Amino acid sequence: MNEHPLFSLRNPWFAWSVGGTVALALVAILIGFVWLPSASSAFGDLGLWARICGAAGVPSSWYSGNATGHVPSDVVVLPPGSSSRAAADSIGRGATLANQHCSMCHGVLGTVQVTAPALAGQYADVTYKELRDFQSGQRPSAVMQAIIAARSDQDLRDLANYYASLERPPAAEKIRAGAQPDATAVRLVMQGDPARNIAPCAACHGQLDRKGAAPWLGGQSADYLAAQLRAFASGARHNDINEQMRNVARQMTEEEIDSVAKYYAALQ
Repeated sequence: MNEHPLFSLRNPWFAWSVGGTVALALVAILIGFVWLPSASSAFGDLGLWARICGAAGVPSSWYSGNATGHVPSDVVVLPPGSSSRAAADSIGRGATLANQHCSMCHGVLGTVQVTAPALAGQYADVTYKELRDFQSGQRPSAVMQAIIAARSDQDLRDLANYYASLERPPAAEKIRAGAQPDATAVRLVMQGDPARNIAPCAACHGQLDRKGAAPWLGGQSADYLAAQLRAFASGARHNDINEQMRNVARQMTEEEIDSVAKYYAALQ
C-alpha cells in the first residue's frame, strides 16, 4: 500500500481539508465584507467599495491634499495625559481672553447655556481642536470665526488651558427624585447598537474610556447636544475625524437623539 505523507497535497484527506478551509474562508469573507455591507442600511448611501472598507474598519480613501470636498482637520491631538499641567501664565492669559470675548455666549465661569456649550472643566485638547476647526472653517460658524479669526495659536491654547482649569458647572438638567435614566439612552451610551454600527458613546466620551479630542458631554444643555447630533447626522457639521460621529448620528432616530441628549444633560 502506497501511503503519502500527512502534510502533502497528494494525501487526499489533507488536500480536502485545506481546500474546504480555504473555501469556507472565502465564503465568510464574501458574506462579511461584501454581501452584508451591501444589504445593510448602516452605511447610508456609500458605494460598494466604501461599504467594504467600512466593514473592515479601514478608510476607503486617503486624503492627498487635493480633495474637492471637506478636508479633514489638520489638528494633531495627542492622547490625554494626566501628568501635564498648564502653566499659570497661560491660564491667566486665557482668562483675560475669555472674559473679553467668550463669556457672553459660554457663560461666566462656564455657566451652562442653551445654545452654546459650557466650556468650564472641558479637556484642553478638545477646546483647542474645536477652536482650530472654527478658525480654519472646518467647523462653520459665522460667530466663532469672526471672534477668533485673528487669534494666534498661543491664544487658542491659552483659552483651552483656562477653561480646563475651571471646575465643571452643575448639570443643566436634574432627574426627578426616584426617576431612572431612560433605558434606551443608557443602552446606547454604555453598549451602543452593533447591529446598526453605533458605537457606545462612553467608549470615547468618558465613563468607559476617553479618546483624544472627544469632549466630556455631561451636564451640557440637552438642546445643544441634540442640535449637534442632528448636525452630524445631516452632514452640516463635518469636523469629526474619519466621520466617527456622522456614522453614529445618522443611524440614530430622532427619539434616540433626544433621549441621549437628555441623559447627558443630567450627568454631572
